Amino acid sequence: MEKFTTLTAPACPLKLANVDTDQILPARFLKVRRAAGFGPYLFHDLRRDEQGNLRSGFALNQPRWRDARILVASRNFGGGSSREAAVYALYDGGIRCVIASSFGDIFSQNASKNGLLAAVVTDADGANIAAAIDATPDLPLTVDLAQLQIRHGNKTWGFTIEPSRRERLLMGWDDIAMTQSFESQIAAFRRRDKHTHPWKYPALG
Repeated sequence: MEKFTTLTAPACPLKLANVDTDQILPARFLKVRRAAGFGPYLFHDLRRDEQGNLRSGFALNQPRWRDARILVASRNFGGGSSREAAVYALYDGGIRCVIASSFGDIFSQNASKNGLLAAVVTDADGANIAAAIDATPDLPLTVDLAQLQIRHGNKTWGFTIEPSRRERLLMGWDDIAMTQSFESQIAAFRRRDKHTHPWKYPALG
């Protein structure tokens, strides 16, 4: 998994609350193979009308934010179902960080396992960040996971993330890599357990 340390990139204000996983990736696209990528279906029904045409009013369709790698959303982003493919769609669509005042917990877990930062800010700070990038869209936003800071010009805001999820992202650990980080402790446990419960281990030779 790709490490996340510091990201400086264009940011898009997505001024919507309660964006659920079905809005991020509609269920009918779950049949798409992971290898094919879910990026084209990101926010499909919000971005497009019934004829498949892009809606000009949707933020990510506007030229100044088409290359955004950071989303500044509102409360309860990623609620709803537990589909991990919603995170895949964001990542495949080029998004590496979502800033919001709250997230669906399963979404936040899935995000940290796939290299996507879900940064939690206060409602007031979220509104101020969105207003700042709205006013100066050509000025990139910096998200610093090591310092737990968001910077835009001379303005700085703090954010929070559950410590184990922060460590995963900083180290670039998926589930397997995180388990391997405890390799020495696992080996020590096996040695102790084999001494205490030898009958559990088959004799060799």
